[in-house]
Amino acid sequence: MNRNYILFILLLGFTNVNAQIHEIGVFLGGSNYIGDVGPTNYLAPDEFDFGVVYKWNKSPRHSWRFSYNQAKITSSDLNSDSPGRTQRGFHFENNLKEVSLGLEFNFFDFNLHDFEPKITPYVYSGLSYFAYDELFYIAGEQKTDFRSGALAIPMTLGVKTTLFEHLILGLEVGARYTMTDNLDGSNPKNKTLAPLKFGDLNSTDWYVFSGITLTYTFGNQPCYCVHK
Repeated sequence: MNRNYILFILLLGFTNVNAQIHEIGVFLGGSNYIGDVGPTNYLAPDEFDFGVVYKWNKSPRHSWRFSYNQAKITSSDLNSDSPGRTQRGFHFENNLKEVSLGLEFNFFDFNLHDFEPKITPYVYSGLSYFAYDELFYIAGEQKTDFRSGALAIPMTLGVKTTLFEHLILGLEVGARYTMTDNLDGSNPKNKTLAPLKFGDLNSTDWYVFSGITLTYTFGNQPCYCVHK
């Protein structure tokens, strides 16, 4: 089987995929972090977050979803209610770039082709990969070691509604359970920096994206029927 024939088959498959209904749009909101530096508020967006969202709606109840987000996370011990953290006085900032892929589930049918106003709560989860800076502290000052990456599990809860025939507005909060404990510089990977570790080394860091999504729908009407 030659290369051109394989390419033709792939393009044919992609054309069939395009026969489904799609959404593409933007995410705008805020970010916050939960870990070993600063306060431990679970929902306290204090930095700007933006990204793009794509959804492939397989039925009125579920969609495959891909997203890309960029955000800065910051925190300061001076804003903490813990006397120990306040006395320590550490402060950090980190820049995140995240890609995420998973499944979005609607609690109610969200058929985009009946053109009636509709609203539904939804949940989303899957797998994320994000890039961040490995940090550490020297004399209380943040230092950057190298650029690194880690996996995270997104756990998102939201509600969405149709605005017009092709526009959907969503409001969501998405916590990310990460596979790293060094978004804040408390647990550097570099073994030569091991004496500089602090905080709870048995738990990993979290970050949260909260905001709105605005997506545009396009594509042919899918067949949601069940063949007997």
